[in-house]
Amino acid sequence: MDNLEKKIFLTSTDTAIGFISKDSLSLDKAKHRAKGKKYITALPSLKKLKKRVPKKYKNLVRRSKKTTFIIDKNFSFRIVKDKKHNLLLKRLGWAYTSSANKSNQEYNYNYAYQKTDIIIYPLTSSSPSTILKLGKQKIKKVR
Repeated sequence: MDNLEKKIFLTSTDTAIGFISKDSLSLDKAKHRAKGKKYITALPSLKKLKKRVPKKYKNLVRRSKKTTFIIDKNFSFRIVKDKKHNLLLKRLGWAYTSSANKSNQEYNYNYAYQKTDIIIYPLTSSSPSTILKLGKQKIKKVR
């Protein structure tokens, strides 16, 4: 991993103020989160997705904004459309994303500031993403 891939970024994501990193262990440590708990993978485009999306959902995935998709119990992803957030993701290729808070607690700027390596300003927040689980036969709305 090069130097940026080990770093934790504090930035405005397409949905909230969050931590971004390619290193899930660093995120676990920063959030005081149990190891092995899965993160959402943020991607700059559908081309970067290494897993197959069921054919009948490809148009939905391609056109959706601020939507996280769960393909199976071990993998979830979001294609980011926000131009500013996409600049970082294009540089990294992909990254794990999580809210910038201690696990199961509210956002606290001082806490997030202490746990990050690089801050990308301005920090703004918007509505959370919709979460959809893509099944073989149907779609289930999780949030």
